[in-house]
Amino acid sequence: MLDKLDKHILTELQEDARISNTELARRVNLSPPATHARVRRLEENGFVQQYVTLVNRQQAGYDMLCFVRVRLQLHDTEQVTGFHQAVQQMPEVLECHFVTGDHDYLLKIVAHNSEDLEDFLVNRLTPIPGVAQIHTSLVLREVKSSTAIPLS
Repeated sequence: MLDKLDKHILTELQEDARISNTELARRVNLSPPATHARVRRLEENGFVQQYVTLVNRQQAGYDMLCFVRVRLQLHDTEQVTGFHQAVQQMPEVLECHFVTGDHDYLLKIVAHNSEDLEDFLVNRLTPIPGVAQIHTSLVLREVKSSTAIPLS
C-alpha cells in the first residue's frame, strides 16, 4: 500500500519524470538516498510502469485526434484475438479499450489529415476479419488531457 510520502513522490514524478533525485528529495523533504530507495521500491512493486516522453501530436504533424468505436460480428476467440493482434500493429492507435455498451472497442487514434484518417479506416481497420461496424468521432478541441493518476 502507498503511504503519504510514496504518493507525494509519485505525484512529483508524474509531473516531471526527468526530475533529479536531489530535487525530488528536496520537494518531498527526504534525504536523496532515502528518496532513491523509495523510487526503486515503487518501480519494483509495479507502481511505476514506465518513463515516457509525451510528444505534442500537432507539432509532430498529427492534426486529427479521433475516437473510433468498433463492433465485431462475433465474439469468438478467433475474431477477438485477431482484432487485438491487428490493432497492436497500428502505430496510429494510441489506445484500444474493450468496453461494454453498443460497441466492443473504443480506439483513440491520431491522423495527419482527413485523407490519412480515411486510409486508416477504409484500408486498415475495416478489412480486419470480424469488424462489423465502425463509428468515428473527430475531436474538435481537447478540453482536458492528462496522464496523471490522482493519488490523494
